Amino acid sequence: MKERWIDLISAEPAAAAAFAVFGLSLATLAGAWFFEYVLKLPPCPLCLEQRIPYHVMIPLSLLLGIAALARAPQKLIIVGFAAILIAALCSVVLGTYHAGVEWRWWPGPPDCSGPLTNLNAGGSLLDQLHGVHVVRCDEAAWRFLGLSLAGYNVLISLALAAIASYGLFARKLAA
Repeated sequence: MKERWIDLISAEPAAAAAFAVFGLSLATLAGAWFFEYVLKLPPCPLCLEQRIPYHVMIPLSLLLGIAALARAPQKLIIVGFAAILIAALCSVVLGTYHAGVEWRWWPGPPDCSGPLTNLNAGGSLLDQLHGVHVVRCDEAAWRFLGLSLAGYNVLISLALAAIASYGLFARKLAA
């Protein structure tokens, strides 16, 4: 009898964890693009940096899920989930830093939260000011229930780290 793909995934907890990371990461990045392109909220430099771990987790988790279904060696699965866990924790750190900048707990990078400088570069001051468009890192463009997108990134990344931690030990727990 031909097995359905959902039966295959549920029989392999490491694959289920990897595909859960894949789905949640993809949905998070799609949400960021929704805010950027549909709602026209341009991302600041810190927002763009927070996307980097997702660009690592998405393809890695997809490959890891396929590898787990193919019964790849345990060491390969462990290394893959460790890499996802590290990427998720990096995302937690980046999101926490960005949320702290938004709440003014600490200063942000000068290129997106400091004062404009070097307006003596030549030309009309008005022309220079019209040409400058800095998306500030210290001002949340959107909040829901008191959390900015950076705060939600922290929560999502913590969930991804928890799923990756489960995936690290999934085969041992199933045995």
